[in-house]
Amino acid sequence: MTKIVFATGNKDKMREIREIMASMDVEIQSMKEAGIIVDIVENGQTFEENALIKARTISACVSDAIVLADDSGLEIDYLNKEPGVYSARYMGEDTSYNIKNKNLIDRLEGVEKEKRTARFVCAIAAVLPDGREFVTTQTMEGYIGYQPEGENGFGYDPIFYLDEFGCSSAALSREQKNAISHRGKALRAMKDILANVLK
Repeated sequence: MTKIVFATGNKDKMREIREIMASMDVEIQSMKEAGIIVDIVENGQTFEENALIKARTISACVSDAIVLADDSGLEIDYLNKEPGVYSARYMGEDTSYNIKNKNLIDRLEGVEKEKRTARFVCAIAAVLPDGREFVTTQTMEGYIGYQPEGENGFGYDPIFYLDEFGCSSAALSREQKNAISHRGKALRAMKDILANVLK
């Protein structure tokens, strides 16, 4: 069976990945499950660059697996697309998302809904054992709400609202979120590429 190592230790992200990739006949491991402990310096200027940096770093540690990595984040138009590629490190890596989310809402105080547009961006990079590389990028468009809502998401999900659902992405079911999310769309695009590669 083909083995995939996903360059993350985030259990919420791994759950999403396994749900979305469930139809593929592959074994998916996190870095921890694969026994890989390595520091990754994410110094790229774009989501795509950072995803490739992660995938290449982990690929150098394994010889028999496809390595996937994602870099994702939130872009808020009114804040010049902050926090962007620094989404995970915004206000410090150990700062809770409750504090981060409150800070972003506070920075948008008094800003009307039409100017609160935002998107989640996800780039997925794949590095194959033979050295081939692929990248897919997708987005989920929405706006920043006025207060956090929902218990199903993580990260910035509670403040990211979707007009078509009338709620935050943290208030969606996992199935709804996976169907429309930036990560879901980018993973499905990568799944199509890998399905052709693994024929």
